[in-house]
Amino acid sequence: MKHLTPAEAHDELQRNPDALLVDCRTEIEFYYVGHPIGAVNIEWQVAPEFTVNPTFVDEVLREAGSTARPVLLICRSGQRTLDAGAALEAAGFKDVTNVLDGFEGNLDASFHRGTLGGWRKAGLPWEQM
Repeated sequence: MKHLTPAEAHDELQRNPDALLVDCRTEIEFYYVGHPIGAVNIEWQVAPEFTVNPTFVDEVLREAGSTARPVLLICRSGQRTLDAGAALEAAGFKDVTNVLDGFEGNLDASFHRGTLGGWRKAGLPWEQM
């Protein structure tokens, strides 16, 4: 699995329009916290128990169309994507990338996200419902 900063991931998506950006946060996070423009939401964990989505790999394959298509994964802080990416690689995906710091980044000293890093902090294109 490759690891790119949000800015590097955005550049990769611009260079390779065939690449698929999968936001693996919950649907609520995706819509209400915001998400990168063009990202597809496929939950790695399903609320309210936050158990692993048993159809995650199948859903990504259906969206990607092939295990050869490059897939970039983003979550809140870049942690869920590690397990999600490992599952995709175990299923035969050949080009999987983790977006470091995710959409919101790590917690700061005041336990807030969005101040230290992440897609949104980097000023990259995003939208919110």
